[in-house]
Amino acid sequence: MNTMPGAKTRRVLVIDDNRAIHDDFRKILSPRLIDAELDTTELAVFGPAAGTAGQAQFDTSSAYQGADALLMVRKALEAGQPYPMAFVDVRMPPGWDGIETSSRIWQVDPDLQIVLCTAYMDYSWEEMVDRLGHTDRLVILKKPFEPMEVLQLASALTEKWRLHQDAKHQMERLEALVRERTSVLEETNAKLSQALAKIQTLSGLLPICAGCKKIRDDSGLWSQVETYIAKHSEAKFTHGLCPDCARTFYPDVEYPKQRAS
Repeated sequence: MNTMPGAKTRRVLVIDDNRAIHDDFRKILSPRLIDAELDTTELAVFGPAAGTAGQAQFDTSSAYQGADALLMVRKALEAGQPYPMAFVDVRMPPGWDGIETSSRIWQVDPDLQIVLCTAYMDYSWEEMVDRLGHTDRLVILKKPFEPMEVLQLASALTEKWRLHQDAKHQMERLEALVRERTSVLEETNAKLSQALAKIQTLSGLLPICAGCKKIRDDSGLWSQVETYIAKHSEAKFTHGLCPDCARTFYPDVEYPKQRAS
């Protein structure tokens, strides 16, 4: 489908069992089609047609029964090109009516904006709410409708859908960022906890016996220095003799003289 340069194309699904109604919607919503062979020449000579430059262009698709519409909506979602809105007739024999069609479509695509088109009040507003719930995605359009009404609804609801999608995607990006940073924080905290579990630091004043050099712990018990330190840190002890003790315990052994410090 050709559209004027710079125009925004918005997809609209028309669901009605009357083919003439589809033609009416296309006459209202679809832009002026330019013959492919004359596109370049006409635009170069005359420029865009008056009143069309920059206007929203609507790409209309047709479904003649509710079941067909549901299939089209599902395929559009799978292709990553969902319909922003749909005009749905209320009476569509022999298949689902517009209320049933809308209910089933919203189970597949809850963001779709729907305009119910009807010449008869087959359902009261209370009955519609009972079937579809309170929703801001539903508008009622009485037949016969004016072209301006259709254009206004198509413009407003497709723009509303676009803004909602932008907000939803922004929220998804923010949530993903929060999850990523939370994961990094949790990993950092886990590493910090592991490090703290490995590091036990002795600090403050240690009450030590001036004679036997035992240390008193917080409960008042006295322990050998190595026992206390091993309990409160990950230090490992090996045993030997300093030169002074070596001479005391082994006086017959000659030891090298100790350098003056």
